Amino acid sequence: METNQYFEVTYLDTDCNRIRTETFDDASDAERFASRRAADEYAWAIVDAVPVRARRKAA
Repeated sequence: METNQYFEVTYLDTDCNRIRTETFDDASDAERFASRRAADEYAWAIVDAVPVRARRKAA
């Protein structure tokens, strides 16, 4: 089954204090990952649904 969106989790990696992004095909996988990343007192994570752009065909 082809979907028209994927999910990006943007989060603060508290080990190195950098903002990182991971991509997922499934919303529940993205939510679980975000929950694990936001477990620390200072951590945060945001899940975004991103539409897949249609690719142009070669002429």
